[in-house]
Amino acid sequence: MSDSTGSATPPRDDLATPVAIRTPPRRVVSLVPSLTEAVALTCPEALVAATKWCTHPADLDVERVRGTKNPNVPRIVELAPDLVLCNKEENRRVDVERLRDAGIPVWVTKIESIDEAMVSLARLCTVALGIGIPAWLSEAESAWAPPPPEPSRAAVIPIWRNPWMVVGRNTFTGDLAHRLGLRLVHADLPDRYPHVTEAELIKGVDIAVLPDEPYVFTESDGPEAFPDIPVALVEGRALTWYGPSLATARAILAAQLARARRPDHPSS
Repeated sequence: MSDSTGSATPPRDDLATPVAIRTPPRRVVSLVPSLTEAVALTCPEALVAATKWCTHPADLDVERVRGTKNPNVPRIVELAPDLVLCNKEENRRVDVERLRDAGIPVWVTKIESIDEAMVSLARLCTVALGIGIPAWLSEAESAWAPPPPEPSRAAVIPIWRNPWMVVGRNTFTGDLAHRLGLRLVHADLPDRYPHVTEAELIKGVDIAVLPDEPYVFTESDGPEAFPDIPVALVEGRALTWYGPSLATARAILAAQLARARRPDHPSS
């Protein structure tokens, strides 16, 4: 394989790994929900398979190759894709290596901030997929261009319970929260997604932000753990996905945060 220019030096993915790409790729497998949505809305004819967690767009009708952490590598190889899309955080290195060992080009993204998302998605569209900048990405850039407000509320963002796991340092969701005026109280811990006790969960917290994925927090499952602390139930996709949802995420999350209320005071 070679790129569209015939260059002897193939382009490099976000981890600086050379990827011999047939540009534009005619057969793409995506192992990242955010990137699946990006491809499906930008060049849907190229997408041949995705994971079971790829839920957007809602009418996505492609073959499923299991999950992000346990993809069906032999089946992906059988599909003979021109390109497989992965992410450093969401996918395992061993699966990337197995695909590459089988001769499948794999493009790995690294996205840990809004700025990295904009750069990575632009490179994905123009370099890896061989298309221009799509409208949704231009809209996302405009939506997040205004500077963030000064962080004024100490926040906790749980992503799991039993045991409790929260968003910490150097994460995409943490940067997004910062741009919404939130200061994560667990950002000084060494782990990016630390496990915390119930006491650590609420210490110094002004607002609890509960998404509906990966753990499905609801009105009856989650808010009760934060007595006398305002709770905002938010759209997990807006908070954690970094594809086309970025075009509307800022407005959606700002509105949901504004509706935060104390669980024991329904009218507050």
